[in-house]
Amino acid sequence: MARINLLPWREQLREERKQQFLVILVGVLIIAGGVVFLADQYLNSAIERQNARNEFLRKENSALDSRIKEISELKTRRQQLVERMKIIQDLQGSRPVAARVFDQLVRTLPDGVYFTDLKMVGRSISVEGAAESNNLVSSLMRNQDGSDWLTTPNLTEVKAVSADKLDQANTFKLTVQQTAPSELSKQGGQQ
Repeated sequence: MARINLLPWREQLREERKQQFLVILVGVLIIAGGVVFLADQYLNSAIERQNARNEFLRKENSALDSRIKEISELKTRRQQLVERMKIIQDLQGSRPVAARVFDQLVRTLPDGVYFTDLKMVGRSISVEGAAESNNLVSSLMRNQDGSDWLTTPNLTEVKAVSADKLDQANTFKLTVQQTAPSELSKQGGQQ
């Protein structure tokens, strides 16, 4: 009988499988290392891109902050200019008011009445004068109340004067408020 030793063949097959396993293990380790390296490179580049984006956003935010600050300064300047323009327009609009008030005082003055003193404080006008009769003072007050530029006449004092001092028989003091025709129409619209 022939003796066949199967042990060396099995041992050789075991060695080959062991070598194959080691080669596959080294290959898997190399591939895994390559995958880890590529993943690390990818993540590092993604982090760098994100950091670049964040830096870009910071720069743009600071630029926008400076623009917002500039815009708020411009709004403040604009508001100041608008207020100045309003003041100038109010002054321009009120320039002829004094002339119109004097004109209305003259137009409301009936014959036989004259003014001796006239004071204007704000919108309140104090008038002192003389009249031939109380009826003329009443007529003056009705005329002033009917005027577009004068309103709410208030008689504070009427005195009878002796004939040797003045030709007129009565002196009076009254106050009247100065208004503008537009203010009267606004007040009428609000009621």
